[in-house]
Amino acid sequence: MEDALKQKQEAGAAIGEAIAHAFAHAFANARRLVTERRAEAVCAALLLLMAANLFASISRKSITNDEIVHIPAGYYHLVAGEFQLNNEHPPLIKMWAALPLLFVQPDEPPAPQTEDENFMERTWGFHERFWQANRARFQSVTFWPRVMMIPITLALGAVIFVFARKLFGETAALLAVALYVLEPTLLAHGRIVHTDVPAALAYLLFFFTLHHYSEAPGLKRALLLGLACAVALLTKFSMLVVVPVLAIYLLARLVLNWRDSKQRSQIVLHGGVVTFVILLLVNAAYHFQHPVLEASDVRWVEMKSPALLGFVTTGIRGLSKIIPTYYLFGVYNIELHNHYGHATSLLGQYSDRGWWYYFPVAFALKTTLPFLLLAVAALGWAVWRLTTKHKGKRDTRFLWIVVPVGVYLAISLTSHINIGIRHLLPVYPFLFIAGGALLAQLLRARRKLGIAVLVVLFGWMSFEAVRTFPDYTPYMNQLASGHPHWYYLSDSNVEWGDDVGALAAYLKARSETKVRAALSAGWSTLGRYGVDYLDMVSLPPDQTPETRYVAIGASFLNGSVIPGDEKVIGRRSFERTNLFARYRDRKPEAVFGNSIYLFREHE
Repeated sequence: MEDALKQKQEAGAAIGEAIAHAFAHAFANARRLVTERRAEAVCAALLLLMAANLFASISRKSITNDEIVHIPAGYYHLVAGEFQLNNEHPPLIKMWAALPLLFVQPDEPPAPQTEDENFMERTWGFHERFWQANRARFQSVTFWPRVMMIPITLALGAVIFVFARKLFGETAALLAVALYVLEPTLLAHGRIVHTDVPAALAYLLFFFTLHHYSEAPGLKRALLLGLACAVALLTKFSMLVVVPVLAIYLLARLVLNWRDSKQRSQIVLHGGVVTFVILLLVNAAYHFQHPVLEASDVRWVEMKSPALLGFVTTGIRGLSKIIPTYYLFGVYNIELHNHYGHATSLLGQYSDRGWWYYFPVAFALKTTLPFLLLAVAALGWAVWRLTTKHKGKRDTRFLWIVVPVGVYLAISLTSHINIGIRHLLPVYPFLFIAGGALLAQLLRARRKLGIAVLVVLFGWMSFEAVRTFPDYTPYMNQLASGHPHWYYLSDSNVEWGDDVGALAAYLKARSETKVRAALSAGWSTLGRYGVDYLDMVSLPPDQTPETRYVAIGASFLNGSVIPGDEKVIGRRSFERTNLFARYRDRKPEAVFGNSIYLFREHE
């Protein structure tokens, strides 16, 4: 008996020793891995901190004006192959965001079948039926698609780290990621079901893979380059810019290597591979659909571009043999939008066509002051290092900063859609990388000064990120302290509908179940929170019921987003900007997220 007990004790001790040894070995390996991969570990910690911020923001913010359409459109892209809905944006990101809805299983109102509605009428009519059908599950149907945007935002941070390390080293890479996770504009849009942050990722990924290919051209790298191009083209139509960039790059290589038949053949082969991959993946995303344009969409072209009707419809019919019909139609619609412009405001001015300097001004107002100063200095430094010889040669690493920024900035300066700094987001990653490189150089050259600059810069940016949380959408820096934010900019820069939930909670706590309002997204979402929305824009004042409170969004105080069509709302265009002028100097009872102003009208 004693021998058996002793054997059990010895066996138990041996097992315990083995477990302890295994844990010690695992801990040693983990410690060695962390030591060897210290930069990756720090990068991961920074991105996890950003993820926590984004998750916390999602729980406090309602969906934005554009997500109202993107979420149901993405779901129907997935389950029904319906690409006419919301075709002014490619489907990839919307489908990615809608993936969790395959498990949530929302109620599915039938897709519109009438030929009397054009794509715009179908899109907006369908989304109303979708949200009405899913009224009871509004929270879950809106929560999970927004969660799906967080991995994309983290992936952008990871690519910033990898690309910056490849160009300028680990210190520059970590500093670039630290800048990224603290900038309010990225924190605002990193949780939103839209194409803006994904476009920044796609644009950066394209130049990263192009750089990777240029180091050692090969078939596998050409395949990766084709994949990156296809992802970019399926993310946002502005990413079509990668096509001429790639074409110019391949043409330049072809000219430089024209006398080398082997090199010449390789370039032509790789160009063909890239083209094949792009066409294959773009067609796959659209389920290889090549229908003729709907009659209602032909009428849309005839209404918007009568002089180009034959050119547009014939062009789409011909090109749709190899490119999906509604990809081409989406390109047409985004070009149409840019041609007509979009009602907007800047520094108290109003325009439908925008200003060439809109994005530089918006960038100056909506980035933290320390990053603004760093970005300008870093970009100037990058241009100087690229154009000036040092030790007999130019630093061509900065080509991968200056060219992407210059190309996209040139596009932005000519854009007539001036509705948000979010459209400039593809430039930001390159500015983060350039900023990280400049700070790393400062640390090497003047260590004490560099440390002091880092303390001030990141201390200030951290303070701004904490102070503003979670109200990042309307963020502006101290340059915009002389007037309310809606004076300087409009639309998604100051209000996008993500504070409607907070407004509803405030009203319901005071037993209010209806409110006269003019809000971005509120016309669709406020009712989902149990408060009736009485539209002050579309209803004449004498037909709007009296309510205790009036809620007005910052963009509506600005006036630029108010329609000016007299046939629709009985108002001439020049009067729209002052429709709510009487509220501009009144003190609101409450302000939600710095974007919605609530005024008490009656006791």
